[in-house]
Amino acid sequence: MKNILNYSYYPGCSLHASAKEYDESTQGLFKVLNIGLKEVPDWLCCGATPAHNVDELLSLSLCAKNLELAQPVEGDLAVGCAACFSRLKTAQHKLSAHDEKRRQVERALDAPLALEKPVKHLLEILAKDYGLERLAEAIRKPLTGLKVACYYGCLLTRPPEVPELDCIEAPTIMERVIGAAGAETVGWSHRLECCGANFTLSRPGVVLKLSGDILASARRAGADCIMVACPLCHGNLDIRQAEIEQASGEKFGLPVFYMTQLLALAAGIAPKKLGFGSMMVNPLTLLKEKNLI
Repeated sequence: MKNILNYSYYPGCSLHASAKEYDESTQGLFKVLNIGLKEVPDWLCCGATPAHNVDELLSLSLCAKNLELAQPVEGDLAVGCAACFSRLKTAQHKLSAHDEKRRQVERALDAPLALEKPVKHLLEILAKDYGLERLAEAIRKPLTGLKVACYYGCLLTRPPEVPELDCIEAPTIMERVIGAAGAETVGWSHRLECCGANFTLSRPGVVLKLSGDILASARRAGADCIMVACPLCHGNLDIRQAEIEQASGEKFGLPVFYMTQLLALAAGIAPKKLGFGSMMVNPLTLLKEKNLI
């Protein structure tokens, strides 16, 4: 069957390593939806948080090179990682607005810049390009009875002039997308709060406090699970959850899903293909209780 839409695809480092299940579930979901994804050849790290904290020219040059590599590949550039999405959009924004920065990066790359290709998060593709109505029609096993806390974190909507994904203060795009799959979403206080991000290595105590507050908020709201679109957020909330429980004395037991894992499950993809075994908080008990597997 011919693809309805086609995109170039930038997975970034995490989706080929610690967040492999995010990549696998994205590929599976988009195949079911007849959305084409062609990985950008020879892509390189976007620099993520470390590069722009150390050297702005390096950070902008890494992203500009990836945009150059994506230019000949058909379709807008699809990105799953919130950090990669933020860095690529930031580079486009800064290099389009500042002539001197643009000249510096062109000298560093020894090539003219290619900034025109739209960079789109998977959420934008599903909600706007593909459309919620079409997404709902593709659902084979609705997530009925599953209460989901949608966690945006820091980067999906901020700063307001860069991602332009949704309302900065009260985004709803995650809720609308997973709602199309039949899930119930909860209102909660910490969906835009920071999880601690890269402090997970240098100041883990900060991460335990911030991520603990996020888990506690989701639990108070009655959520069965948390849904994320960022590998670092996933790591802090999932991998460190047992450590957070030990430090706080609270028991959460909240599975932390990538959005494409839940959507792919609802679209009929077998659970064994969605990387559930890689999650530190086992989701299978919850999914069985909800008759989703």
